[in-house]
Amino acid sequence: CKILRCNSEYVAATLHLRGPGHGAAFCTALRSYSLCTRRTARTCRGDLAFHSAVHGIEDLMIQNNCSKEGPTAPPRPPAPNHQGFESLDICDYEQSFLYKHGRPPGFQHCAAFGDPHIRTFHDDFHTCRVEGSWPLLDNDYLFVQATSSPVAKGSNATVTSKLTIIFKNMKECIDQKVYQAELDNVPAAFQDGSVNGGARPGGSSLAIWERSPGRHVEIRADYIGTTIAVRQAGRQLSFSIRAAEDVARAFTEEQDLQLCVGGCPHSQRMSRSPRGRGRVPMETARALCREMLPVEDVYFQSCVFDVVTSGDTNFTMAAHGALEDARLFLPNAEKLHIFQ
Repeated sequence: CKILRCNSEYVAATLHLRGPGHGAAFCTALRSYSLCTRRTARTCRGDLAFHSAVHGIEDLMIQNNCSKEGPTAPPRPPAPNHQGFESLDICDYEQSFLYKHGRPPGFQHCAAFGDPHIRTFHDDFHTCRVEGSWPLLDNDYLFVQATSSPVAKGSNATVTSKLTIIFKNMKECIDQKVYQAELDNVPAAFQDGSVNGGARPGGSSLAIWERSPGRHVEIRADYIGTTIAVRQAGRQLSFSIRAAEDVARAFTEEQDLQLCVGGCPHSQRMSRSPRGRGRVPMETARALCREMLPVEDVYFQSCVFDVVTSGDTNFTMAAHGALEDARLFLPNAEKLHIFQ
């Protein structure tokens, strides 16, 4: 069974195909990959890596709108030695995972926004009373801490006012980098002023992109197959992540408090039904939220709750931004909306 040869030829052909404008070349590489698997099908019938590759190709063809008919690229000569090829690829998680396993990696999504509301990696959804500092993530690769403060004087509701993200040292790829955002200060740089992972050979595999000055940054950590978005809407910060499954699960029993993994502790959970007199009438809040969020899911419910309890109509933007991130980051589009 020569499936590993097909995998390495595909990885070599797509190594430099990044960003828009490479669609046709990517489809050509996928068709070649498919042809290679068909040629080896008879000897690979019982091989798990072969079946993973076949399913992975089908998914990628659909995701990239590739036609099954069309040109295929002539196969590239194999890399002179596997060790050299892997070292070339070590700071690109997705490519090296595909090379090793014959299929693309799986991903998970977590978000914290508004009051804060937490969408966990397992698609649970909680509204939290958490005040002070709480870890969203604490694993072998990342530490993310959110600091919350009351949304308004005398209110039980809290919002994220500060985010600290630590990308832990990975000797082949990046120096340890710390990113910090506070209200009215969402920088497009790490704390040391740099915009990438440092001077190591894989330093460019960690980079910050400014999406909206002072309001929205995206941090791409290709060496761990992870993308993070940090936004400010009104007087709150929000956090969204798309993480490779292996990265999200890389923690020990001692690292048991992670809001992205277990949601907020039972004692800290709140109902999303606002009680008592709100600062904005319920119907007004519903009308404002419906303009941004036409589907009455948990993002809509969260929006209504936040506008009623805070009186700040900018919270409609917080829920809308979280939904947009989910649309981009969720591996399964059918899981976008959660209804409770």
